[in-house]
Amino acid sequence: MSGGIPPVKKPTTTGEAQIHKIRITLTSRNVSALEKVCTELIRGAKEHNLRVKGPVRIPTKVLHITTRKSPCGEGTNTWDRYEMRIHKRLIDLQSPSEIVRQITTINIEPGVEVEVTVADA
Repeated sequence: MSGGIPPVKKPTTTGEAQIHKIRITLTSRNVSALEKVCTELIRGAKEHNLRVKGPVRIPTKVLHITTRKSPCGEGTNTWDRYEMRIHKRLIDLQSPSEIVRQITTINIEPGVEVEVTVADA
């Protein structure tokens, strides 16, 4: 009996890259630009034969601001109402991270924010 610690086995890497779960979050105030970027991302992912889930449409955030029209506070009480709608889409991919870099090199419309989150499978 050798009272030592058993040897540590190193993980073997084959020729394939590690598969990651990747979540792409798209946010915009303009729905048409957002949908255009979503379709381009999904089309690029399907050309590389990746597993795609989405676009998942998250409920729209509506931000309201109500303010008085009169700068001095006198006169008739009249109000201006403004709102801003923020639309969000989620796309889930399962692929190596190098392929995602190739997919996300598309032209992204102005006003669309892209956030990429990578998690191990």
